[in-house]
Amino acid sequence: MPYRALVIDDDPAMGEVLALGLPRRGYEVTTKTSAESAFAVLMAEDFDVVVTDVRMHGENGLDLCSRIVANRPDVPVVVITAFGSLETAVAAIRAGAWDFVTKPFDLDTLQLVLDRAVKHRVLQTEVRRLRQEVATHRDSGELIGSSPAMGPVHDLLDRLRDSEVSVLITGESGTGKEVVARALHRSSHRSEGPFVAVNCAALPEALLESELFGHKKGAFTDARDSRTGLFLQANGGTLFLDEVGEMPLPLQVKLLRALQERKVRPVGADAEVAFDTRLLSATNRDLQRAIEDGRFREDLYFRLDVVHVELPPLRARGNDILLLAQHSLARFAAEAHKPIKGISPTAAAKLLAYSWPGNVRELQNCVERAVALARFEEITVEDLPEKIRRYDRTYVLVEGSDPEELVTIEEVERRYVLKVLEAVAGNRTQAAKILGLDRKTLYRKLERYGYDDRDAKD
Repeated sequence: MPYRALVIDDDPAMGEVLALGLPRRGYEVTTKTSAESAFAVLMAEDFDVVVTDVRMHGENGLDLCSRIVANRPDVPVVVITAFGSLETAVAAIRAGAWDFVTKPFDLDTLQLVLDRAVKHRVLQTEVRRLRQEVATHRDSGELIGSSPAMGPVHDLLDRLRDSEVSVLITGESGTGKEVVARALHRSSHRSEGPFVAVNCAALPEALLESELFGHKKGAFTDARDSRTGLFLQANGGTLFLDEVGEMPLPLQVKLLRALQERKVRPVGADAEVAFDTRLLSATNRDLQRAIEDGRFREDLYFRLDVVHVELPPLRARGNDILLLAQHSLARFAAEAHKPIKGISPTAAAKLLAYSWPGNVRELQNCVERAVALARFEEITVEDLPEKIRRYDRTYVLVEGSDPEELVTIEEVERRYVLKVLEAVAGNRTQAAKILGLDRKTLYRKLERYGYDDRDAKD
């Protein structure tokens, strides 16, 4: 797509010359005849470079340049003037101009200056992206854990090293699905390319389609500029679709076609564009159940689930809880500049006993709070949230010797099934695996027990 240039000159003839000449050199031109109108459109839209005359009615080009540098430092400004004195050049550089061109000039000379300015902007944008990506990797941490429950996960990740296949990552909310996706990206041939993530549940259907596939200028209301979709932004790298189970059915059809053809059609465009992107996806829903209910396409499921990585809930990971807590503690203590070195044994026991319905995300929240409240070099029980301090793990037991207090085998089974379901926060797929049942058998039992389906999770 062409770069966007904003041209400001109160001489309409000069603006017309640039508006006719620059498009043939790869630039889409917007012209304005005053600094005020130009600044307003620059604050509302995105441009790759600004070209401004110095002497204009009202605010001059040097003052406009200073305003742009103060408010849009990411956009380079090229100053043009017929009065090519040393003093004017120095004033332009002091105002923050990227470069200075004197009249008369030819369009080839101006193009060279604009090309250098745009390349500089692209480089700055890439540096910022890389800094953000490094910070994100540092914040998300590595995939920590050596418990038996994590063994199959580590084994799969090792076997998928350098692989290009699509991977579906499942597990309860907060178990670290995006951490796994980033680990897969870093261990692949695409590690030098971008990692782009989108939450499919966070956007309405029309906006999600535009985010994924892009759109052309004027494709819909407020589409004032063309936009590159995430499939193309992730070219050479990885696209991660989080909460893919929430994607609306009409959009599932378009996603399936894109994956089959390896091409996307931006909204409002006539032609398709090829992409080279690996797809990873994640969900906390049971997609098999969603297929049975008609809420998810089976053909798309097979495209996404070439390899399936299931993350265990934190409560099933044993001492990994303490490993993760210590990792979070080191990070939050450093950020808070507090000399906290560890967790007291009694506090550790409380952490291990708690069921962690919010999984790793809840644990991180707990540790961050504890660091903020801690008064000593160790996290103590008093630093933990009250629900964790007072938590008392319950068990399913057969008690009593009075025949009238004893219950049938079916009732014991009912209580145990419901207890397991409670322990996994209503996740029926996880409960079926713990109980050693297939999903349909579990569903029939729940119907017989009168279990409210609205309380369950897929």
